[in-house]
Amino acid sequence: MGSSQEEVTLLGVIGSSFVCRVKIALHLKGVEYKYVEENLGIKSEQLLKYNPVHKKVPVFVHGDKPLAESLVIVEYIDETWNNNPILPSDPYQRALARFWSKFIDDKIVGVSWKSVFTVDEKEREKNVAETYEGLQFLENEIKEKKFFGGEELGLVDITAVYVAYWIPLVQEIAGLELLTTEKFPNLYRWTQEFVNHPIVKESLPPRDPVFAFFKGRYEGLLASK
Repeated sequence: MGSSQEEVTLLGVIGSSFVCRVKIALHLKGVEYKYVEENLGIKSEQLLKYNPVHKKVPVFVHGDKPLAESLVIVEYIDETWNNNPILPSDPYQRALARFWSKFIDDKIVGVSWKSVFTVDEKEREKNVAETYEGLQFLENEIKEKKFFGGEELGLVDITAVYVAYWIPLVQEIAGLELLTTEKFPNLYRWTQEFVNHPIVKESLPPRDPVFAFFKGRYEGLLASK
């Protein structure tokens, strides 16, 4: 396992939930890493070299081997460092965790984002309805469990950091009610449990600058109407 000793670098931006996923995985495993804040307006040579396909963050570099895409990176971290497993050992449970993680990316992240950052009223209403539908599936999946995988943080929780931290932030900016304790009591309870977990707490970006950044974007969008 000599390779796990090699230097680890993470290229990211502070407001990205995808970057945050990788940070949680690294903190959970106790991996030391160097963090490099990128400016996506002026993409660095390092970013273009390591992620020529998507030119996006996060980019994870282990030794001199780069990886892109947050869920791919989280699985790689889980397989490289054996302590505090992120994916279940049972193949069926592992497949389910991947299913729900993909569900969050396909059915919640994009549409909930558009329900805030879309000017067109009709389009927004459609996205809000789709977000409710996606969150309802998660509500039914979490039930009374502490975390999606049971007692310990796992892949689905890490993927859903967007639901726990970013949705409450952007819904406040837009004056929307996407995720509330009335509509989704179990999921809401999970968000509180999750964001207060010590590993997650140290991985989340500070709220004020992230809030200010997205508020600026939202106001810019309204001004362009």
